Amino acid sequence: MNYTAEDEQLIQEKWEELAQSCKKICKKEEDWNFIKRAFFLAKEAHQGVRRRSGEPYFLHPIAVAKIVVDEIGLGVKSVVASLLHDVVEDTDYTVDDMEHIFGHKIATMVDGLTKMSGVFNADTSKQAEYFRKVLLTLSDDVRVILIKIADRLHNMRTLGAMPQNKQVKITGETMYLFAPLAYRLGLYAIKTELEDLCMKYRFPKEYEEISRQIDETSAAREEYIRKFNAPIIEALDKNGIKYEISGRIKSVYSIWTKMMRKQIPFSEIYDLFAIRIVFQPLEFPSEKTQCWQVYSSITDIYTPKPDRLRDWISMPKANGYEALHSTVMGPDGIWVEVQIRTQRMEDIAERGFAAHWKYKKATISNDEDEFDKWLKMIRTALDSPTQNAVEFLDNFKLSLYTAEIAVFTPKGEARHLPYGATALDFAYDVHTKIGNAAIGAKINHKIVPITTALTSGDQVEIITADSAKPKAEWLEFVCTSKAKQAIKNFLKREQEHNHQRGLTVLNDELAKLNITPNNRVIRKLMEAYECRNKDELYTKIGAGIVSLDNLEKVVKTNSNLKMLKFWTLFIKDSDKDKPKSQEQTTGHQELVVAECCHPLPGDSVVGYRDPITHKIVVHKASCDELNRLAAQ
Repeated sequence: MNYTAEDEQLIQEKWEELAQSCKKICKKEEDWNFIKRAFFLAKEAHQGVRRRSGEPYFLHPIAVAKIVVDEIGLGVKSVVASLLHDVVEDTDYTVDDMEHIFGHKIATMVDGLTKMSGVFNADTSKQAEYFRKVLLTLSDDVRVILIKIADRLHNMRTLGAMPQNKQVKITGETMYLFAPLAYRLGLYAIKTELEDLCMKYRFPKEYEEISRQIDETSAAREEYIRKFNAPIIEALDKNGIKYEISGRIKSVYSIWTKMMRKQIPFSEIYDLFAIRIVFQPLEFPSEKTQCWQVYSSITDIYTPKPDRLRDWISMPKANGYEALHSTVMGPDGIWVEVQIRTQRMEDIAERGFAAHWKYKKATISNDEDEFDKWLKMIRTALDSPTQNAVEFLDNFKLSLYTAEIAVFTPKGEARHLPYGATALDFAYDVHTKIGNAAIGAKINHKIVPITTALTSGDQVEIITADSAKPKAEWLEFVCTSKAKQAIKNFLKREQEHNHQRGLTVLNDELAKLNITPNNRVIRKLMEAYECRNKDELYTKIGAGIVSLDNLEKVVKTNSNLKMLKFWTLFIKDSDKDKPKSQEQTTGHQELVVAECCHPLPGDSVVGYRDPITHKIVVHKASCDELNRLAAQ
């Protein structure tokens, strides 16, 4: 069934809007013709198909393409891939057709986008495996991920047409992965909108209430901002600086999370807005110097709060973000945050990866920045032969969305680590071999345990020993995905070595006694040494935990009592292995408190029915694990 005249009119209007946006990226006529070819093919391919809302389906790829060019700042190939992103999945066209018509690069991008569409239609392990495969495109073309984020943003903007169960699933996926991924790729505005939209559908009452209170206080807030800005405007004008100054309200989601974290009402949130100054720098002196000059002009007017100065120009965030942030005492005794950026810094803050690459290509510097290091880390993780897909997804998530500290090597090289990182995390960040051999650290020239937490500005030196090796308990003292995976890899290799060594030693000892290592003999040894299975038995023998000095006596003893003791221990150990989130009953047999987030009376909570135990596990509404479960 074809589209109606009204549908065609709507498609034409949206197409003209996209065409207007594409003028800035089409350098020559063939660029525009390339986009038009994609438009007409996709329109024909989706002819007559409608979204759940009833509108023509083809409006969706047009909207995604517009987000890609306007809000992310990508180019012609990305617009073409956006228009075609559902063609292979939903129509009779194939990837080979795409290659024949549009070339290899577009076909590869469309293929990556098609694979990604299946990521969240499976159970957790399949999701993780799909996502791991798709992230391989990060090594080749990160634009695929950026287009997928644009696709998710438009789906979130139109989520109201979906049934509630779909809304829960989609918002869970978005909070668990897409919002953190947008943040890490520098798409701060998109990350903020995704979070707000998730809250709107998951917690509509809270969202509406905070939105209402923001609107009710807007007039007084705007008047205060005018009063605060007036002397700054006068000073900047006097210095001949070309700038824009604005007051930015915090997002609904960030206000809500602060209210929950501090257990305070809206009326006690005092930092509802920030002042942002974006200026065009002169060719000389450096951008950094000019930012500090603007800072000096502001602090000549308002008194700064020393412990709230953040210099992300000298040391940019890992997602490329650069700015000076300072909190100053404004009129009426109110603390106000001021953000100072050049236009280049503003572009990178708003458009992330695309702007980062545009400016990087315009310079002669080949220095590897933090963003490049992160991409390199992801590629290394993808190449890890021992990491299963679920672990990869969890570790990838861990690398996305954390507050950062900056610490220094003995030679003064800066290293960015997550807030809460220890000296052991630092050791693994420098090199896996150094982490594996670590026995202690010197922090600011003072010897401390390797498990000591670091703070910004620390200078760290790792003390190593050839005889040292990782221990299982180290996993409790690291928070970076690189450290966790390196420790797990070492322990797994050691376990495999101990297993093989234990099997060989046991068989040799039994051979000396002329005893065949059959099932009956192995069962007796498992009972005697309190092992749940033969793998545990071999591993403990190989590690020296189990001694075979009394092997002959054990094998020739027949004790039903030992069998009973073994099964009792096995059951107890099995109970220990149950997921923690199913522990800690609240007194009602069917209701349990989640161990991952420890909700307390007064917290905003959500219940999740465990499909295996059928118990209701109570999580904080903001719990990351809840988002992961909702995404399944």
